[in-house]
Amino acid sequence: MERTSKKKFGQKIKSNLYLLILIAPTISFYILFCIVPMHGLVLAFKKFMPNAGVFGSPWVGFDNFEFIFQFPDFINVFWNTLFISLGRIALGFWVPIILAVLINELRFKKFKKVSQTFLTFPHFLSWVIIAGFIRTMFSGTGVVNNILAQMGLSKVSFLSDGKFFLVLIFLSDIWKEAGWSSIIYLAVITNIEPELYEAASIDGANRFQRIIHITLPGIKSMAVLLLLLSIGGVLSAGFDQIYNLYNPLVYNVADILDTYIYRIVFGTSINQGVGVAVGLFKSIISFILLFSADRIAKMLGERGVF
Repeated sequence: MERTSKKKFGQKIKSNLYLLILIAPTISFYILFCIVPMHGLVLAFKKFMPNAGVFGSPWVGFDNFEFIFQFPDFINVFWNTLFISLGRIALGFWVPIILAVLINELRFKKFKKVSQTFLTFPHFLSWVIIAGFIRTMFSGTGVVNNILAQMGLSKVSFLSDGKFFLVLIFLSDIWKEAGWSSIIYLAVITNIEPELYEAASIDGANRFQRIIHITLPGIKSMAVLLLLLSIGGVLSAGFDQIYNLYNPLVYNVADILDTYIYRIVFGTSINQGVGVAVGLFKSIISFILLFSADRIAKMLGERGVF
């Protein structure tokens, strides 16, 4: 039995050799950058000393976690993180679906390709570039405020007023990522059987009815899966975006866990194990949220993650 099973295993490897070679770089990436560094999680329970190294640093138990929860602004920062993350999910979840449906309905192929190019291009820009563009447009002396002044209207503090700043956060995130995310839905839409659309047309269904009764149900399972994954990252509210855009005037509404800990750990002489403790805390909470959302989705008859 053992020889037979080994022989079958060897045959499977041989028959899928090219696929294994193709996926090898991805597996190597995750092993090197996601699995191997996990030994550093012990720093969450240690007082890190550079001269002693990770394993030579003294244990402090849960002192780093206690230190986190004693931060005077921790509760406010925690709620900021949740609000921004959930706001990005609530506002940005539907946009890629709508874009994918609209692009799929385009009949002019050249215009369709050009539209996809323009919509996906912002994804490849770094937040440093986008932040510079936003400041140029929305600062006190920016293009938008100059236009408002020429129209006789009062200038708006987009970058220093918390409410306007959050609007910029949500809109800039949608502008940057919606087009790229729509590619996934477009790929799913192309796998929907064309016969379904033909049968619906014969039965008298117009284009809008075909979208409602065929296209949207066809991408429902993928939409649920992506929603579950986004819920799992709810405590990661976009460090790159906020760090490059915010300023001390909007700390009270825009400071999230990542940016707050970055400023505390790297701006002072606080033990760097505190940063690792925050990362571990975020991972545990994210796993609980993802697992709970997965269970709820399966109870409702949808495909889950696990």
